[in-house]
Amino acid sequence: QVQLVESGGGLVQAGGSLRLSCAASGRTFSSHAMGWFRQAPGKEREFVAAINRSGGSTYYTDSVKGRFTISRDNAKNTVYLKMNSLKPEDTAVYYCAARPTGYGLGYLIREYDYWGQGTQVTVSS
Repeated sequence: QVQLVESGGGLVQAGGSLRLSCAASGRTFSSHAMGWFRQAPGKEREFVAAINRSGGSTYYTDSVKGRFTISRDNAKNTVYLKMNSLKPEDTAVYYCAARPTGYGLGYLIREYDYWGQGTQVTVSS
């Protein structure tokens, strides 16, 4: 069982930056590929970024490539999402998620078993 707690959301102007953190409980963090998803009001939850267990491989949705960076620190049981050049359309609740142990990168919601409670990111124009 993995418990995930996101932090770092807030209100920022367009063009600004934020760094989200997701702290995981337990001793198996390094065995889980991790992902970030987001859900805007009235829209379905969508994939943002994923990172494999070692941190050596990442994958992004096209709309955030070049602006967002996912990373992880297995010693701290934490995954990060650095968001630069934020746009109003990035406004959403951001969720981190963990795949079952032993799996690689994933970008589908159904591939993730564990979810945090979410953190709100609001980008003003």
